[in-house]
Amino acid sequence: MFDCFHNGAGEVLSRPDYLEDFSRIHGGDIGLLAKIERGQTFKEQGSPSWDAFASGDWAGALRLIESERDSISAYFQDAARRGMAFRRVRIVEFPVTPYLQWEMHFLRLRSELGEEIRVTDAREIADLEREEPLPEVVVLGNSVMYAVIYDEELKGAGARRFVEPEQIATTLAEFESLYRKGEDFSDFFEREIAPLEPPNVH
Repeated sequence: MFDCFHNGAGEVLSRPDYLEDFSRIHGGDIGLLAKIERGQTFKEQGSPSWDAFASGDWAGALRLIESERDSISAYFQDAARRGMAFRRVRIVEFPVTPYLQWEMHFLRLRSELGEEIRVTDAREIADLEREEPLPEVVVLGNSVMYAVIYDEELKGAGARRFVEPEQIATTLAEFESLYRKGEDFSDFFEREIAPLEPPNVH
């Protein structure tokens, strides 16, 4: 699965070029934004909630997530008017990392407001990762898809861009297979995340 992403294939875009390309196509007529998240820790540039989390202010991080409710709700309402669905597969390793614990609270808000999220235990996809982990993938309808690139500090650094229709169709079919096998987000959150103590980030 996801063979087209192997060996560094795709057109490499810098972070500014990736964000510009993404915004341009996202603003067009696409019916689906599909995302696979595999990494267990990242540095989220421009996120006040992540900054609070990284500084050890867990309560503040959660408050800042909730403060985004109105803007995220408006985003999903606009997406619904445009006929666009947003689906995410989140791969999780255990024990859950502090970053993932933080992100799951952020995803809970997005799930409540319209994002369709399913969670997969990394152990269940071991047969797909014999050579390398699954890529961080973003697919915008039938137009374009990206394998997101991160630098040594785990900050977003750009993406590899793919536009070949057959590759996109294959990737979407593989994404849907993973999505169908995943667990409902709310069930996972209540069982695995809600009972956790605040994370220790130091």
